[in-house]
Amino acid sequence: MKPRIAVLGCGYWGSNHIRTLKALGALHAVSDANRARAEGFASEQDCLAIEPDQLFVRDDIDAIVMALPPQFHADLAVRAAESGKDVLVEKPIALTVPDAERAVQAAKDNGRVFMVGHVLRFHPAFETLKGLIDKGELGEVRYIHSHRLGLGKFHTENDALWDLAPHDLSMILAITGTEPIEVRGEGAALLDNLSDFAHLHMRFPNGLRSHLFTSRLNPYRERRLTVVGTKAMAVFDDVEPWERKLAVYRHAVWQDSGQWAFTTNEPSYVAVAQGMPLTRELEHFIQCIETRAEPRTSGEEAIRVLRILTAGTVTHTTPNS
Repeated sequence: MKPRIAVLGCGYWGSNHIRTLKALGALHAVSDANRARAEGFASEQDCLAIEPDQLFVRDDIDAIVMALPPQFHADLAVRAAESGKDVLVEKPIALTVPDAERAVQAAKDNGRVFMVGHVLRFHPAFETLKGLIDKGELGEVRYIHSHRLGLGKFHTENDALWDLAPHDLSMILAITGTEPIEVRGEGAALLDNLSDFAHLHMRFPNGLRSHLFTSRLNPYRERRLTVVGTKAMAVFDDVEPWERKLAVYRHAVWQDSGQWAFTTNEPSYVAVAQGMPLTRELEHFIQCIETRAEPRTSGEEAIRVLRILTAGTVTHTTPNS
């Protein structure tokens, strides 16, 4: 029998969790502060609609997926863990590192699974890219840069950096295997006092450097992660069709008689098995509930991501400052 999972938060991303869990046969209930919204999903997906406060006391719920505004995540994750529920918390899991640490510690203290919704770690193209790196196909990784740009979404509590960068930071940390020793942030606020454009510059212990650019005021969508190694470069471009999502460039650069020389080559596209990242993420969550294994995207990883976000956040007193 699969675990009985409830989704708390029936907004845009919560609705994706609801439909995916239903397809996986693990959706037991939905919950939202807007009772009518929850009842609408319950009717549509043939499951229970439960008041938020009741989720934590019912014995027929094994786990809760939280897809709420981030300022509510930490307190409710603590409450879930103390009520004996496993949790998957959408990113960011909190707005401060202490709140994130408190939530993760509560799960540890109560023997609960704590997983974070860093969904791109489960993208088949990223998994294939990580495999190439681990096998040494790119040589020594020297530089990673990511661009996550588009128009929207707009939040009142978190800026473009906090909303968009967790995905890429999770992938960068998975590749580097360590936290940066230096983080420098830049930001620009056009609409209010929150950054609509944000840059992060990171330096890692082994000399690897990384640059991240996010924007919620960009006229076109860009979802690109580039990894530069000593033997080859690779690009994971999620805007491209499946057959072109992962490209490897085997360019060569060398010195000849004191002068730099280089050759360029056409990209080779790596075959990637198609699969929905959210489905794979929730399958992993279900497996972790059943086996009590540590999730690939653990609470500890989320804390590392929040440390970087905190270090790179730019505070604006007025727009354009």
